[in-house]
Amino acid sequence: MIRAMRWRFDPLSLAWAVALFVVLALLATVGARWGWLRSFFGDVLAVVWVYFVFKTVIAARVLPLAVAALGVGYAVELGQFIASAWHLHIPNRALRIVLGSTADWWDVLAYTIGFAAVLALEALRARGFRAARPTTSAPRPSTPVR
Repeated sequence: MIRAMRWRFDPLSLAWAVALFVVLALLATVGARWGWLRSFFGDVLAVVWVYFVFKTVIAARVLPLAVAALGVGYAVELGQFIASAWHLHIPNRALRIVLGSTADWWDVLAYTIGFAAVLALEALRARGFRAARPTTSAPRPSTPVR
């Protein structure tokens, strides 16, 4: 699996990563009073964003990149759990907003939904490209068509 990964630059994935970052920043600032939409949907989008960041610079199959993005989400949640168990506090307010400060099983569910969304979006994208390409070439007429 490691051999299948290589460095590259994908401008379309970068565009998606930037667009998702803008949405996440808006959710964190303007959407601060939007309750579950900010927290749950933001966590779903965070995994999708991490996937596109990885896809911008790593050429690999969808599943390994999606699993890596899910792993980042789970690692953040584990860090929140450890910080609360050891009574640690992040003094920087912006970093607390980005990383969160409370471990929650709903966040784990949101990360998992984000992972499933990545797989579904990439499957739809792949199916769309396959449907757009002709599978075989049409036979040429033997006599000129008038």
